[in-house]
Amino acid sequence: MSRKVFFDTDPGCDDAVMLAMALGHDGIDVVGLSTVCGNTTIENTTRNTHAILALGGYDVPVARGCGRPLVDELDTAEWIHGENGLHGDIPDVDGDTRDIHGADAIVEAAHEYGDELTIAAVGPLPNLAIALAKEPRLPDLVADIYLMGGAAMTTGNVTPMAEANFHNDPAAASRVLQDADPRMVGLDVTNRATVSPEFIEEFREAGGVRGTIAEWLDYRPDSGTYPLADAPAIHDAAVVADIIDDSVLGFEEYYIEVDTTGGPCHGAVICDEHGTTDNDPNGRVAVDIDVAHYRDILETGVRAYVAD
Repeated sequence: MSRKVFFDTDPGCDDAVMLAMALGHDGIDVVGLSTVCGNTTIENTTRNTHAILALGGYDVPVARGCGRPLVDELDTAEWIHGENGLHGDIPDVDGDTRDIHGADAIVEAAHEYGDELTIAAVGPLPNLAIALAKEPRLPDLVADIYLMGGAAMTTGNVTPMAEANFHNDPAAASRVLQDADPRMVGLDVTNRATVSPEFIEEFREAGGVRGTIAEWLDYRPDSGTYPLADAPAIHDAAVVADIIDDSVLGFEEYYIEVDTTGGPCHGAVICDEHGTTDNDPNGRVAVDIDVAHYRDILETGVRAYVAD
């Protein structure tokens, strides 16, 4: 049986792969999408979301969300993801964006689908933070809330300590960790959520839509290297893989919070690994990943997204 999932996303190349994987895989029913600023501006992430849907021939409601962090200044990453935030030959479509804010779309979906729904927030978190402020019962209404963000017991990827999504809006991430009882899928596992070079080359050689997906997969071609791995990590896709099969990731419960003080650890996750605070756990942190199983699920979904 497929899982109903609402995605809050900021496409971005790894978001694009994740959405292609989720749309194509029969284990996921994508019931709605909200966009947020992050990898690029809200105008671009919304347009890119419509383009990803159009490229695969899918029709999913899209709601535009926050165009800036709750407190901090937006720091985009076109230098990684390409001009307008997405590599490849993507269709120039405006799409039919709903006349509802992304945060309200999250709350609406929670009330419509209840405990059949999983929320997956894979960008900065202002939409989800606002949704929690408007509907504090949100974690009790839905089956699960997944986040892609943070670095609990490893180093960061935009500062020595902070991961990009949390660093882009630490105040929102802090609110979500306090209130959402989330599954936090951070760099502790997603740095290992790589795709095989052979899969990328297969799609690159095929050209067309598959060639565009190859550019999403190999999203840092100018650098020639990938941090901590010999292949690109598709961070967001680890969330989808575990929603499809919860044996992909291993979780442990910890007390976690986010540094919002503006110092050198701004946006970093503080994880009470050894229980020194005596605070009760408030989240489940992904600590292990079955890379081979993750790759199998990713490849199955992405292949089906462009099935002939």
